[in-house]
Amino acid sequence: MNRSSGVLLHPTSLPGRYGIGELGAEAVRFADWLAAAGQRIWQVLPLGPTGYGESPYQLFSAFAGNPLLLSLDRLVERGWLAEADLRDAPEFSGDVVEFERVMPWKHAVLRRAFEGFQPDAEFAEFCRDKGWWLDDFARFMGLKDANGGVEWSKWDPRVSASAEDIAYHRFLQFEFFRQWRALKNYCAGLGIRMMGDIPIYMAHDSAEVWAHPELFRLDAVAGVPPDYFSATGQLWGNPLYRWDRLAADGYRWWIARMRAALELFDMVRMDHFRGFEAFWEVPASDSTAVNGRWVKGPGSELFRALEAALGRLPVVAENLGVITPEVEAIREEFGLPGMAVLQFAFGKDPQAPGFRPHNYVRNLVAYTGTHDNDTVMGWWHSAGGDSTRTPQDVEVEKARARSYLGTDGREMHWVMIRALLASVADTVLFPMQDVLGIASEGRMNTPSVASGNWRWRMRGTALNEEAAARLREWVEVYER
Repeated sequence: MNRSSGVLLHPTSLPGRYGIGELGAEAVRFADWLAAAGQRIWQVLPLGPTGYGESPYQLFSAFAGNPLLLSLDRLVERGWLAEADLRDAPEFSGDVVEFERVMPWKHAVLRRAFEGFQPDAEFAEFCRDKGWWLDDFARFMGLKDANGGVEWSKWDPRVSASAEDIAYHRFLQFEFFRQWRALKNYCAGLGIRMMGDIPIYMAHDSAEVWAHPELFRLDAVAGVPPDYFSATGQLWGNPLYRWDRLAADGYRWWIARMRAALELFDMVRMDHFRGFEAFWEVPASDSTAVNGRWVKGPGSELFRALEAALGRLPVVAENLGVITPEVEAIREEFGLPGMAVLQFAFGKDPQAPGFRPHNYVRNLVAYTGTHDNDTVMGWWHSAGGDSTRTPQDVEVEKARARSYLGTDGREMHWVMIRALLASVADTVLFPMQDVLGIASEGRMNTPSVASGNWRWRMRGTALNEEAAARLREWVEVYER
């Protein structure tokens, strides 16, 4: 990799009048701001249609896009909506995504757009090209609609999906891929690469588990053991893979998944990379992750199959948490950069020294924090009990950070951003909340907390020239 830097901002967090960020004018405006700031990477979270808790890591599909991200103004431009269709838009919050209000309103508007849509040759070609996953997904969503939105295991077998509902979900995917492609091409013209994120596991309530249950274990679920975020571990609840079945046909499903991701993105982060070496298996009936056990995964064999089919992988390995030499051996065998989080550099964890910039290597992606962390300013002003740290732990951590970074603690977000930019790591990324110096109200996700996550939105006035100028100066100073 060449030295570069970028910003993590999920599209749902973009400003706009329709309650949730979209792939339209505000996304273009943000790309322009990134270019003005000298940033060369825009990282997003998984883009799929969200299910439980609106988490982008609990998706209805490994391949589909989230229709809530569709730009309604672009649909007006296409002639599928009239301006009048949007005049009655409710007054939505500009600070958070009110999913419970946004979803029913926006889907009603999208239904109107579908009524104005006339299938053409481009649509037919899309349906043929994506049919290998789109057919299952559209039928899955049609059946979900017909069953009142409940999980597939609770569907009434006497209920069928209407042809109109199935066509509606094909239409949404057609337009999602068109809008995303336009945004990605625009960013490419600015010299900005799009970085995506592949969740390792599928949600139980997904088209893949519904259509291909033979590939998944439904008697055990995924999670991680007790860690920084939770004393009882994290119980994700996703079904585990039947790796023997996947291996038997040469990992075709995973090859298809990676190929699809690399059509959407220039590079991807593989979430929970350590789960490919060994994963934390928890009985499906347990209520916490404490009683899990480590089980061996496919290891290097999977990545050899991926490379044989797709060539060298532009993948970032999320190697945070309980990382063993065996995990690192797989990452190093394929030359994949790992991750470092500067917020973790000053605590009592034995791994903390590895997160300090003087210990970085070039083949690394370093963050001030990820979507799972508090913002830098939220972390800096936190107290004991905000994680598994005690009040004494917090004070020791802050003293060590002040000493290491040579700061009195003012503008801590800029201090930490600059420390990363100056480091030897080839790639450094920071959440937009850290660029803006936002406190804990900007936190995107609190692991092991089931509700209230994924809601933060950036105000339209937040993109300021001062922050862009500071970043541009620093990327020039540090040759990024």
